[in-house]
Amino acid sequence: MNTLSSTENLNRNPISLAGLMTILAVAGIMIFYHVTAWSMVATWYRSETYAHGFLILPFVIYLIWTKRKSIVALDQQPSPTALIGLCVLGFFWLISELASVQVLAQYALVAMLPAVVAVIMGYRVMFAMAFPLVYLFFAVPFGDVLIPPLINFTADFTVNALQLSGIPVYREGTFFSLPTGNWSVVEACSGLRYLIASVTLGTLYAYLTYRSLSRRLIFIAFSIIVPILANGVRAYLIVMTGHLSDMQLAVGVDHLIYGWVFFGFVMLLLFWVGSLWREDSSEIINNDYSEKQLTKTRNNSVSNKKTILITCATLIITSIWPIYATYLEEDEAYVQQEFSFYLPDNKWHIASNSVSDWKPIYIGEPGRFEQHYVNNENEMISLYVTYYYNQRQGNELISSGNVLVQEMDSPWRKISEAKRSVMINSRDVTIRQTQLRSHSHNLLVWSWYVLGGDETINPYMAKALLARNRLLSSNDMGTEIIIAAPYEVQPDEAIPVLQQFLTDMLPAILNGLEDISEQ
Repeated sequence: MNTLSSTENLNRNPISLAGLMTILAVAGIMIFYHVTAWSMVATWYRSETYAHGFLILPFVIYLIWTKRKSIVALDQQPSPTALIGLCVLGFFWLISELASVQVLAQYALVAMLPAVVAVIMGYRVMFAMAFPLVYLFFAVPFGDVLIPPLINFTADFTVNALQLSGIPVYREGTFFSLPTGNWSVVEACSGLRYLIASVTLGTLYAYLTYRSLSRRLIFIAFSIIVPILANGVRAYLIVMTGHLSDMQLAVGVDHLIYGWVFFGFVMLLLFWVGSLWREDSSEIINNDYSEKQLTKTRNNSVSNKKTILITCATLIITSIWPIYATYLEEDEAYVQQEFSFYLPDNKWHIASNSVSDWKPIYIGEPGRFEQHYVNNENEMISLYVTYYYNQRQGNELISSGNVLVQEMDSPWRKISEAKRSVMINSRDVTIRQTQLRSHSHNLLVWSWYVLGGDETINPYMAKALLARNRLLSSNDMGTEIIIAAPYEVQPDEAIPVLQQFLTDMLPAILNGLEDISEQ
Protein backbone atom coordinates (compact mmCIF):
# COMPACT_ATOMS: atom_id res chain seq x y z
CA MET A 1 0.00 0.00 0.00
CA ASN A 2 2.76 2.43 0.93
CA THR A 3 4.68 1.63 -2.26
CA LEU A 4 1.64 2.27 -4.45
CA SER A 5 0.96 5.54 -2.69
CA SER A 6 4.55 6.62 -3.11
CA THR A 7 4.47 5.82 -6.82
CA GLU A 8 1.25 7.78 -7.28
CA ASN A 9 2.80 10.81 -5.59
CA LEU A 10 5.80 10.59 -7.90
CA ASN A 11 3.56 10.52 -10.94
CA ARG A 12 1.60 13.53 -9.70
CA ASN A 13 4.78 15.50 -8.86
CA PRO A 14 7.28 14.70 -11.63
CA ILE A 15 9.56 17.61 -10.68
CA SER A 16 11.07 17.68 -7.20
CA LEU A 17 12.56 20.67 -5.40
CA ALA A 18 16.00 19.45 -6.47
CA GLY A 19 14.80 19.40 -10.06
CA LEU A 20 13.47 22.94 -9.80
CA MET A 21 16.72 24.13 -8.19
CA THR A 22 18.69 22.44 -10.98
CA ILE A 23 16.65 24.28 -13.60
CA LEU A 24 17.22 27.52 -11.68
CA ALA A 25 20.98 26.90 -11.50
CA VAL A 26 21.17 26.11 -15.22
CA ALA A 27 19.28 29.32 -15.99
CA GLY A 28 21.69 31.25 -13.79
CA ILE A 29 24.70 29.76 -15.55
CA MET A 30 23.24 30.67 -18.94
CA ILE A 31 22.95 34.26 -17.69
CA PHE A 32 26.48 34.33 -16.23
CA TYR A 33 27.96 32.88 -19.41
CA HIS A 34 25.54 34.47 -21.86
CA VAL A 35 28.32 35.64 -24.18
CA THR A 36 29.63 32.08 -24.57
CA ALA A 37 26.12 30.66 -24.93
CA TRP A 38 25.17 33.26 -27.52
CA SER A 39 28.37 32.58 -29.49
CA MET A 40 27.13 29.01 -30.00
CA VAL A 41 23.71 30.17 -31.18
CA ALA A 42 25.29 32.74 -33.49
CA THR A 43 27.44 30.03 -35.07
CA TRP A 44 24.42 27.76 -35.59
CA TYR A 45 22.64 30.61 -37.33
CA ARG A 46 25.62 31.76 -39.39
CA SER A 47 27.02 28.43 -40.56
CA GLU A 48 25.03 25.68 -42.28
CA THR A 49 27.67 23.22 -41.09
CA TYR A 50 26.56 23.69 -37.48
CA ALA A 51 22.86 24.46 -37.99
CA HIS A 52 22.06 21.08 -36.40
CA GLY A 53 22.81 22.74 -33.05
CA PHE A 54 19.27 24.13 -33.00
CA LEU A 55 17.94 20.54 -32.82
CA ILE A 56 20.20 19.22 -30.06
CA LEU A 57 18.46 20.89 -27.11
CA PRO A 58 14.94 19.73 -28.13
CA PHE A 59 16.30 16.20 -28.57
CA VAL A 60 17.92 16.31 -25.13
CA ILE A 61 14.80 17.67 -23.45
CA TYR A 62 12.71 14.92 -25.06
CA LEU A 63 15.15 12.19 -23.99
CA ILE A 64 15.16 13.47 -20.42
CA TRP A 65 11.36 13.70 -20.43
CA THR A 66 11.08 10.03 -21.42
CA LYS A 67 13.12 9.19 -18.30
CA ARG A 68 11.21 11.47 -15.95
CA LYS A 69 9.60 8.70 -13.86
CA SER A 70 12.91 6.95 -13.35
CA ILE A 71 14.66 10.20 -12.48
CA VAL A 72 12.04 11.31 -9.96
CA ALA A 73 12.13 7.89 -8.31
CA LEU A 74 15.87 8.09 -7.73
CA ASP A 75 17.46 9.13 -4.46
CA GLN A 76 18.14 12.81 -5.16
CA GLN A 77 20.93 13.49 -2.69
CA PRO A 78 23.09 16.59 -3.34
CA SER A 79 26.76 15.80 -3.91
CA PRO A 80 28.92 18.65 -2.59
CA THR A 81 32.08 16.92 -3.84
CA ALA A 82 30.91 17.64 -7.40
CA LEU A 83 31.52 21.33 -6.66
CA ILE A 84 35.21 20.56 -7.12
CA GLY A 85 34.56 19.51 -10.70
CA LEU A 86 32.48 22.64 -11.20
CA CYS A 87 35.43 24.75 -9.99
CA VAL A 88 37.77 22.97 -12.39
CA LEU A 89 35.39 23.57 -15.29
CA GLY A 90 35.06 27.23 -14.33
CA PHE A 91 38.83 27.66 -14.30
CA PHE A 92 39.08 25.83 -17.63
CA TRP A 93 36.49 28.22 -19.05
CA LEU A 94 38.51 31.18 -17.75
CA ILE A 95 41.72 29.93 -19.37
CA SER A 96 39.87 29.27 -22.63
CA GLU A 97 38.36 32.76 -22.52
CA LEU A 98 41.73 34.38 -21.83
CA ALA A 99 43.29 32.37 -24.65
CA SER A 100 40.37 33.41 -26.87
CA VAL A 101 39.63 29.76 -27.72
CA GLN A 102 35.89 29.99 -28.18
CA VAL A 103 35.22 26.32 -28.79
CA LEU A 104 36.93 25.23 -25.54
CA ALA A 105 35.00 27.85 -23.58
CA GLN A 106 31.82 26.47 -25.12
CA TYR A 107 32.76 22.91 -24.17
CA ALA A 108 33.48 24.06 -20.61
CA LEU A 109 30.06 25.72 -20.43
CA VAL A 110 28.25 22.61 -21.68
CA ALA A 111 30.24 20.40 -19.29
CA MET A 112 29.01 22.52 -16.38
CA LEU A 113 25.45 21.30 -16.95
CA PRO A 114 26.08 17.62 -16.02
CA ALA A 115 28.19 18.88 -13.12
CA VAL A 116 25.27 20.99 -11.86
CA VAL A 117 22.98 17.95 -12.04
CA ALA A 118 25.51 15.98 -9.97
CA VAL A 119 25.87 18.78 -7.41
CA ILE A 120 22.17 19.39 -6.78
CA MET A 121 20.47 16.08 -7.68
CA GLY A 122 23.34 13.67 -7.12
CA TYR A 123 25.50 11.30 -9.11
CA ARG A 124 22.72 8.71 -9.45
CA VAL A 125 20.54 11.16 -11.32
CA MET A 126 23.45 12.35 -13.44
CA PHE A 127 24.26 8.79 -14.51
CA ALA A 128 20.58 8.08 -15.20
CA MET A 129 20.62 11.08 -17.55
CA ALA A 130 24.07 10.22 -18.94
CA PHE A 131 23.26 9.95 -22.65
CA PRO A 132 21.12 13.10 -22.94
CA LEU A 133 23.73 15.09 -21.03
CA VAL A 134 26.57 13.77 -23.18
CA TYR A 135 24.55 14.37 -26.34
CA LEU A 136 24.49 18.07 -25.39
CA PHE A 137 28.14 18.28 -26.45
CA PHE A 138 27.05 17.94 -30.08
CA ALA A 139 25.61 21.44 -29.72
CA VAL A 140 29.14 22.85 -29.59
CA PRO A 141 30.13 23.97 -33.12
CA PHE A 142 33.34 21.98 -33.31
CA GLY A 143 34.99 20.69 -36.47
CA ASP A 144 36.94 23.42 -38.25
CA VAL A 145 40.19 21.91 -37.02
CA LEU A 146 39.34 18.75 -39.01
CA ILE A 147 39.07 20.57 -42.33
CA PRO A 148 42.79 20.44 -43.36
CA PRO A 149 43.21 16.67 -42.74
CA LEU A 150 39.86 15.95 -44.40
CA ILE A 151 40.87 18.02 -47.44
CA ASN A 152 44.20 16.19 -47.67
CA PHE A 153 42.54 12.77 -47.33
CA THR A 154 39.95 13.63 -50.00
CA ALA A 155 42.67 14.88 -52.36
CA ASP A 156 44.79 11.74 -51.77
CA PHE A 157 41.79 9.44 -52.26
CA THR A 158 40.64 11.21 -55.43
CA VAL A 159 44.05 11.38 -57.08
CA ASN A 160 44.87 7.74 -56.28
CA ALA A 161 41.46 6.60 -57.56
CA LEU A 162 41.93 8.58 -60.78
CA GLN A 163 45.37 7.09 -61.32
CA LEU A 164 44.00 3.59 -60.73
CA SER A 165 41.39 4.41 -63.38
CA GLY A 166 44.18 5.06 -65.86
CA ILE A 167 43.81 8.85 -65.98
CA PRO A 168 47.04 10.89 -65.84
CA VAL A 169 47.03 13.42 -63.00
CA TYR A 170 49.44 16.23 -62.14
CA ARG A 171 49.10 17.30 -58.51
CA GLU A 172 50.30 20.32 -56.53
CA GLY A 173 49.03 20.21 -52.95
CA THR A 174 45.24 20.09 -53.11
CA PHE A 175 45.20 21.23 -56.76
CA PHE A 176 45.40 18.69 -59.56
CA SER A 177 45.12 18.76 -63.32
CA LEU A 178 43.62 16.24 -65.75
CA PRO A 179 43.88 16.36 -69.54
CA THR A 180 40.35 17.78 -69.61
CA GLY A 181 40.65 20.44 -66.89
CA ASN A 182 41.80 21.58 -63.47
CA TRP A 183 40.34 20.67 -60.08
CA SER A 184 40.96 21.55 -56.45
CA VAL A 185 39.75 20.20 -53.12
CA VAL A 186 38.54 23.19 -51.10
CA GLU A 187 36.80 23.55 -47.74
CA ALA A 188 33.35 22.80 -49.18
CA CYS A 189 34.74 19.51 -50.53
CA SER A 190 36.26 18.41 -47.21
CA GLY A 191 33.17 16.43 -46.20
CA LEU A 192 32.99 18.05 -42.76
CA ARG A 193 29.25 18.64 -43.07
CA TYR A 194 28.69 15.00 -44.01
CA LEU A 195 30.83 13.84 -41.10
CA ILE A 196 29.11 16.03 -38.50
CA ALA A 197 25.63 15.11 -39.74
CA SER A 198 26.51 11.42 -39.79
CA VAL A 199 28.04 11.33 -36.30
CA THR A 200 25.24 13.41 -34.77
CA LEU A 201 22.46 11.28 -36.27
CA GLY A 202 24.42 8.04 -35.92
CA THR A 203 24.99 8.51 -32.19
CA LEU A 204 21.30 9.18 -31.56
CA TYR A 205 20.31 6.23 -33.78
CA ALA A 206 22.72 3.91 -31.94
CA TYR A 207 21.28 4.93 -28.57
CA LEU A 208 17.68 4.42 -29.64
CA THR A 209 18.24 1.23 -31.66
CA TYR A 210 20.67 -0.78 -29.52
CA ARG A 211 20.89 -1.66 -25.84
CA SER A 212 24.39 -3.15 -25.57
CA LEU A 213 27.28 -0.69 -25.32
CA SER A 214 29.42 -2.66 -27.79
CA ARG A 215 26.85 -2.41 -30.60
CA ARG A 216 26.34 1.28 -29.92
CA LEU A 217 30.07 1.99 -30.10
CA ILE A 218 30.50 -0.10 -33.26
CA PHE A 219 27.70 1.76 -35.04
CA ILE A 220 29.09 5.14 -33.94
CA ALA A 221 32.50 4.10 -35.29
CA PHE A 222 30.91 3.26 -38.64
CA SER A 223 29.09 6.61 -38.63
CA ILE A 224 32.55 8.23 -38.46
CA ILE A 225 34.38 6.05 -40.99
CA VAL A 226 31.65 5.70 -43.62
CA PRO A 227 31.13 9.44 -44.39
CA ILE A 228 34.89 10.02 -44.68
CA LEU A 229 35.27 7.21 -47.21
CA ALA A 230 32.00 8.15 -48.91
CA ASN A 231 33.22 11.71 -49.38
CA GLY A 232 36.32 10.41 -51.13
CA VAL A 233 34.14 8.31 -53.43
CA ARG A 234 31.86 11.32 -54.00
CA ALA A 235 34.81 13.53 -55.01
CA TYR A 236 36.15 10.84 -57.34
CA LEU A 237 32.75 10.36 -59.02
CA ILE A 238 32.32 14.11 -59.50
CA VAL A 239 35.75 14.47 -61.09
CA MET A 240 35.08 11.46 -63.31
CA THR A 241 31.72 12.92 -64.33
CA GLY A 242 33.39 16.19 -65.26
CA HIS A 243 36.21 14.42 -67.08
CA LEU A 244 33.98 12.09 -69.10
CA SER A 245 31.61 14.94 -70.03
CA ASP A 246 34.51 17.12 -71.16
CA MET A 247 33.88 19.48 -68.21
CA GLN A 248 30.21 20.01 -69.07
CA LEU A 249 28.76 18.32 -65.97
CA ALA A 250 29.57 18.47 -62.23
CA VAL A 251 31.66 21.63 -62.52
CA GLY A 252 29.24 24.09 -60.88
CA VAL A 253 26.48 24.08 -58.30
CA ASP A 254 25.25 20.76 -59.67
CA HIS A 255 28.20 18.90 -58.16
CA LEU A 256 27.08 20.04 -54.68
CA ILE A 257 23.61 18.66 -55.43
CA TYR A 258 25.11 15.36 -56.58
CA GLY A 259 27.11 15.27 -53.35
CA TRP A 260 24.13 15.66 -51.03
CA VAL A 261 22.06 13.13 -52.99
CA PHE A 262 24.93 10.65 -52.76
CA PHE A 263 25.39 11.36 -49.04
CA GLY A 264 21.66 10.86 -48.41
CA PHE A 265 21.82 7.48 -50.13
CA VAL A 266 24.87 6.47 -48.07
CA MET A 267 23.16 7.46 -44.80
CA LEU A 268 20.00 5.53 -45.67
CA LEU A 269 22.13 2.51 -46.49
CA LEU A 270 24.05 2.85 -43.21
CA PHE A 271 20.88 3.06 -41.11
CA TRP A 272 19.24 0.19 -43.03
CA VAL A 273 22.22 -2.09 -42.45
CA GLY A 274 22.33 -1.00 -38.81
CA SER A 275 18.66 -1.89 -38.37
CA LEU A 276 19.42 -5.53 -39.19
CA TRP A 277 21.09 -5.86 -35.76
CA ARG A 278 18.64 -3.74 -33.78
CA GLU A 279 17.93 -4.74 -30.20
CA ASP A 280 14.38 -4.24 -29.02
CA SER A 281 13.86 -3.76 -25.30
CA SER A 282 12.12 -7.13 -25.09
CA GLU A 283 15.20 -8.96 -26.37
CA ILE A 284 17.67 -7.77 -23.77
CA ILE A 285 17.49 -6.64 -20.19
CA ASN A 286 17.25 -2.85 -20.09
CA ASN A 287 20.31 -1.23 -18.60
CA ASP A 288 18.13 1.38 -16.89
CA TYR A 289 17.06 0.85 -13.33
CA SER A 290 13.71 -0.89 -12.96
CA GLU A 291 10.95 1.16 -11.35
CA LYS A 292 10.91 -1.20 -8.38
CA GLN A 293 14.62 -0.72 -7.77
CA LEU A 294 14.33 3.02 -8.21
CA THR A 295 11.45 3.34 -5.78
CA LYS A 296 13.43 1.44 -3.17
CA THR A 297 16.33 3.85 -3.47
CA ARG A 298 14.20 6.97 -3.01
CA ASN A 299 15.10 8.82 0.13
CA ASN A 300 13.03 11.81 1.18
CA SER A 301 15.33 12.74 4.06
CA VAL A 302 17.06 15.53 2.12
CA SER A 303 15.96 18.82 3.61
CA ASN A 304 14.80 21.69 1.46
CA LYS A 305 17.32 23.89 3.25
CA LYS A 306 20.23 21.71 2.15
CA THR A 307 19.04 21.71 -1.46
CA ILE A 308 18.67 25.49 -1.48
CA LEU A 309 22.09 26.01 0.14
CA ILE A 310 23.85 23.76 -2.39
CA THR A 311 22.09 25.64 -5.20
CA CYS A 312 23.33 28.96 -3.81
CA ALA A 313 26.86 27.56 -3.58
CA THR A 314 26.60 26.41 -7.20
CA LEU A 315 25.53 29.85 -8.40
CA ILE A 316 28.27 31.59 -6.41
CA ILE A 317 31.02 29.30 -7.69
CA THR A 318 29.93 29.52 -11.31
CA SER A 319 29.62 33.33 -11.19
CA ILE A 320 33.21 33.88 -10.02
CA TRP A 321 34.90 33.07 -13.32
CA PRO A 322 33.05 35.41 -15.70
CA ILE A 323 33.35 38.21 -13.14
CA TYR A 324 37.12 37.69 -12.92
CA ALA A 325 37.40 37.48 -16.72
CA THR A 326 35.60 40.82 -16.99
CA TYR A 327 37.99 42.32 -14.44
CA LEU A 328 41.03 41.15 -16.42
CA GLU A 329 39.61 42.49 -19.67
CA GLU A 330 38.94 45.89 -18.13
CA ASP A 331 42.50 45.94 -16.81
CA GLU A 332 43.81 45.83 -20.38
CA ALA A 333 44.31 49.36 -21.66
CA TYR A 334 47.06 49.04 -24.24
CA VAL A 335 47.19 51.61 -26.99
CA GLN A 336 48.48 50.25 -30.27
CA GLN A 337 51.99 51.49 -31.07
CA GLU A 338 53.73 51.78 -34.41
CA PHE A 339 56.39 49.15 -34.98
CA SER A 340 59.80 50.20 -36.27
CA PHE A 341 63.39 49.07 -35.99
CA TYR A 342 66.83 50.25 -37.02
CA LEU A 343 68.53 48.69 -40.01
CA PRO A 344 71.78 47.17 -38.73
CA ASP A 345 74.99 47.73 -40.70
CA ASN A 346 74.62 48.32 -44.44
CA LYS A 347 73.89 44.79 -45.63
CA TRP A 348 70.21 45.39 -46.40
CA HIS A 349 68.48 48.41 -47.89
CA ILE A 350 64.85 49.36 -48.43
CA ALA A 351 63.86 48.31 -51.95
CA SER A 352 62.06 50.65 -54.30
CA ASN A 353 59.71 47.91 -55.52
CA SER A 354 58.01 44.87 -53.99
CA VAL A 355 58.95 41.23 -54.42
CA SER A 356 55.44 40.31 -55.64
CA ASP A 357 51.80 41.27 -55.25
CA TRP A 358 51.28 38.69 -52.49
CA LYS A 359 50.27 39.75 -48.97
CA PRO A 360 49.11 37.73 -45.96
CA ILE A 361 45.48 38.20 -44.92
CA TYR A 362 44.41 39.17 -41.40
CA ILE A 363 41.08 39.88 -39.71
CA GLY A 364 40.37 42.62 -37.21
CA GLU A 365 42.47 45.72 -36.73
CA PRO A 366 46.06 44.63 -36.13
CA GLY A 367 49.14 46.78 -36.35
CA ARG A 368 50.93 46.13 -39.64
CA PHE A 369 54.45 46.65 -40.83
CA GLU A 370 55.35 45.79 -44.41
CA GLN A 371 58.68 46.49 -46.03
CA HIS A 372 60.77 45.09 -48.87
CA TYR A 373 64.54 44.85 -48.72
CA VAL A 374 67.40 44.18 -51.10
CA ASN A 375 70.99 43.25 -50.23
CA ASN A 376 74.25 44.05 -51.95
CA GLU A 377 73.85 40.97 -54.18
CA ASN A 378 70.48 42.32 -55.41
CA GLU A 379 68.57 39.57 -53.59
CA MET A 380 65.13 40.65 -52.38
CA ILE A 381 63.13 39.89 -49.24
CA SER A 382 59.66 40.92 -48.08
CA LEU A 383 59.06 41.42 -44.35
CA TYR A 384 55.58 41.43 -42.78
CA VAL A 385 55.18 42.06 -39.04
CA THR A 386 51.58 41.90 -37.84
CA TYR A 387 50.70 42.43 -34.18
CA TYR A 388 47.51 42.46 -32.11
CA TYR A 389 46.73 44.28 -28.86
CA ASN A 390 43.66 43.66 -26.66
CA GLN A 391 42.87 40.41 -28.41
CA ARG A 392 39.28 39.22 -28.57
CA GLN A 393 37.01 37.28 -30.91
CA GLY A 394 37.31 38.80 -34.37
CA ASN A 395 40.53 40.62 -33.49
CA GLU A 396 43.11 38.00 -32.57
CA LEU A 397 46.39 36.58 -33.75
CA ILE A 398 45.34 32.94 -33.93
CA SER A 399 42.26 32.79 -36.11
CA SER A 400 41.01 30.79 -39.07
CA GLY A 401 40.58 34.13 -40.82
CA ASN A 402 44.32 34.85 -40.71
CA VAL A 403 45.74 33.03 -43.71
CA LEU A 404 48.59 33.26 -46.17
CA VAL A 405 46.34 32.59 -49.15
CA GLN A 406 42.58 32.84 -49.58
CA GLU A 407 41.00 29.60 -50.67
CA MET A 408 38.89 31.16 -53.39
CA ASP A 409 39.38 34.05 -55.83
CA SER A 410 43.13 34.25 -55.38
CA PRO A 411 45.85 33.89 -58.02
CA TRP A 412 48.10 32.33 -55.35
CA ARG A 413 48.17 28.68 -54.35
CA LYS A 414 49.66 27.03 -51.31
CA ILE A 415 51.78 24.21 -52.72
CA SER A 416 53.25 22.79 -49.52
CA GLU A 417 53.79 23.58 -45.86
CA ALA A 418 56.23 22.06 -43.39
CA LYS A 419 58.10 22.72 -40.16
CA ARG A 420 61.76 23.68 -40.40
CA SER A 421 64.52 24.41 -37.90
CA VAL A 422 67.12 27.05 -38.78
CA MET A 423 70.18 28.22 -36.89
CA ILE A 424 70.13 31.99 -36.36
CA ASN A 425 73.04 33.57 -34.48
CA SER A 426 73.83 30.30 -32.66
CA ARG A 427 70.15 29.91 -31.73
CA ASP A 428 67.83 27.23 -33.06
CA VAL A 429 64.62 28.81 -34.40
CA THR A 430 61.65 26.71 -35.55
CA ILE A 431 59.69 28.25 -38.41
CA ARG A 432 56.83 27.26 -40.68
CA GLN A 433 57.98 26.99 -44.30
CA THR A 434 55.33 27.47 -46.99
CA GLN A 435 55.68 27.27 -50.74
CA LEU A 436 53.41 29.65 -52.69
CA ARG A 437 52.89 29.91 -56.42
CA SER A 438 51.03 32.18 -58.82
CA HIS A 439 51.04 32.36 -62.61
CA SER A 440 54.17 34.52 -62.61
CA HIS A 441 55.88 34.14 -59.22
CA ASN A 442 57.20 31.51 -56.84
CA LEU A 443 57.66 32.41 -53.17
CA LEU A 444 59.18 30.63 -50.21
CA VAL A 445 57.65 31.94 -46.99
CA TRP A 446 58.94 31.57 -43.41
CA SER A 447 56.61 32.48 -40.55
CA TRP A 448 56.26 32.12 -36.78
CA TYR A 449 54.53 33.68 -33.76
CA VAL A 450 55.99 35.78 -30.94
CA LEU A 451 54.08 36.21 -27.65
CA GLY A 452 55.65 37.69 -24.54
CA GLY A 453 59.16 36.96 -25.79
CA ASP A 454 58.36 33.32 -26.58
CA GLU A 455 58.45 32.06 -30.17
CA THR A 456 56.38 29.21 -31.60
CA ILE A 457 54.76 27.98 -34.80
CA ASN A 458 52.14 25.92 -32.97
CA PRO A 459 48.80 27.78 -32.83
CA TYR A 460 47.73 25.81 -29.76
CA MET A 461 50.92 26.74 -27.93
CA ALA A 462 50.37 30.34 -29.00
CA LYS A 463 46.90 30.24 -27.43
CA ALA A 464 48.37 28.80 -24.22
CA LEU A 465 51.01 31.56 -24.13
CA LEU A 466 48.29 34.16 -24.65
CA ALA A 467 46.29 32.79 -21.71
CA ARG A 468 49.40 32.76 -19.52
CA ASN A 469 50.32 36.33 -20.44
CA ARG A 470 46.81 37.68 -19.85
CA LEU A 471 46.48 35.85 -16.54
CA LEU A 472 49.88 36.86 -15.15
CA SER A 473 50.67 40.22 -16.73
CA SER A 474 47.59 41.38 -18.68
CA ASN A 475 49.88 41.94 -21.68
CA ASP A 476 48.20 40.10 -24.53
CA MET A 477 50.23 41.40 -27.45
CA GLY A 478 50.78 38.72 -30.08
CA THR A 479 52.83 38.98 -33.26
CA GLU A 480 53.38 37.01 -36.43
CA ILE A 481 56.62 37.55 -38.32
CA ILE A 482 56.66 36.59 -41.99
CA ILE A 483 59.48 36.83 -44.49
CA ALA A 484 59.22 35.83 -48.14
CA ALA A 485 61.78 35.41 -50.91
CA PRO A 486 61.29 34.59 -54.60
CA TYR A 487 62.83 31.62 -56.40
CA GLU A 488 62.94 30.44 -60.00
CA VAL A 489 62.76 26.63 -60.03
CA GLN A 490 63.50 25.00 -56.68
CA PRO A 491 62.40 26.48 -53.32
CA ASP A 492 65.82 25.67 -51.84
CA GLU A 493 67.18 28.56 -53.91
CA ALA A 494 65.56 31.00 -51.48
CA ILE A 495 66.72 29.38 -48.24
CA PRO A 496 70.20 31.02 -48.05
CA VAL A 497 68.66 34.45 -48.63
CA LEU A 498 66.00 33.96 -45.95
CA GLN A 499 68.51 32.63 -43.45
CA GLN A 500 70.97 35.46 -44.08
CA PHE A 501 68.21 38.03 -43.64
CA LEU A 502 67.22 36.59 -40.26
CA THR A 503 70.84 36.39 -39.16
CA ASP A 504 71.33 40.07 -39.94
CA MET A 505 67.93 41.48 -38.99
CA LEU A 506 66.13 39.26 -36.45
CA PRO A 507 67.75 40.74 -33.31
CA ALA A 508 66.72 44.25 -34.39
CA ILE A 509 63.18 43.07 -35.25
CA LEU A 510 62.73 41.40 -31.85
CA ASN A 511 64.07 44.49 -30.08
CA GLY A 512 61.53 46.60 -31.96
CA LEU A 513 58.72 44.29 -30.82
CA GLU A 514 59.93 44.43 -27.24
CA ASP A 515 59.88 48.23 -27.34
CA ILE A 516 56.22 48.47 -28.39
CA SER A 517 55.10 45.69 -26.03
CA GLU A 518 56.43 47.59 -23.00
CA GLN A 519 54.85 50.94 -23.88
